[in-house]
Order: sequence, then C-alpha cells, then structure tokens
Amino acid sequence: QVQLVESGGGLVQAGGSLRLSCAASGRTFSTYSMGWFRQAPGKEREFVAAISWSGGTTYYTDSVKGRFAISRDNAKNTVHLQMNSLKPEDTAVYYCAARQGGWSTSQSRYDYWGQGTQVTVSS
Repeated sequence: QVQLVESGGGLVQAGGSLRLSCAASGRTFSTYSMGWFRQAPGKEREFVAAISWSGGTTYYTDSVKGRFAISRDNAKNTVHLQMNSLKPEDTAVYYCAARQGGWSTSQSRYDYWGQGTQVTVSS
C-alpha cells in the first residue's frame, strides 16, 4: 500500500515556475514507477510525465517537453515536477500516481493516486 500526498501548487503568472512535490509512504517506494497527470476544468485527466523506479528513464507529453522536469529522491520517498515557462493552458489539478513495474503514460495502469494539487497560471 502506498499513500501519496502532493504539494507545491498555487497561483503563478505566465512565464513563471512552480515545483510540485509528491511524498510517498511505504518502504518500497523505490520499486514504483511514478507519474504526474493533470486535469483541467471540463477536460479529462491527461498524462504529463513519468519516471522509472530508478530515475534513469523519464518521459513527457509533447506539450511540456523542454519546460517540465520530473525527478525523484528514493532516499526521501519523494518525486518532483519542476515546471518552468508556465502557460495559462497548464492550469489544472495535478496528480501524482504510482505503479509497480515499468513507467506508463496510461492512467489505468497506475495503482495509487494522490488527492491532487491545484496549479493556476494567469495570463
């Protein structure tokens, strides 16, 4: 069982930066691949970024490549999403998720989810 708690969301102007964090409980965090997803108002939840259990592989959706960076610290049971050059279209609730096995872009493959953190980017 893994419990996930996101933090770091907030209101930022376009062009600004935010760093989201996801704290995980449990002693087996290092065996889980992690993902970040987001859900904008009136839209379905979508994949943002993923990182393998070792941190050696990362993957991003095209719209955030070059602006966002996912990382993890297995010693601290945390995963981060550094978001730079934010745009109004990045406004959404951001969720972290965990799954055992390889990383995936499919939310149905993730077993555990956090409660989400709101990110609002003003123009």
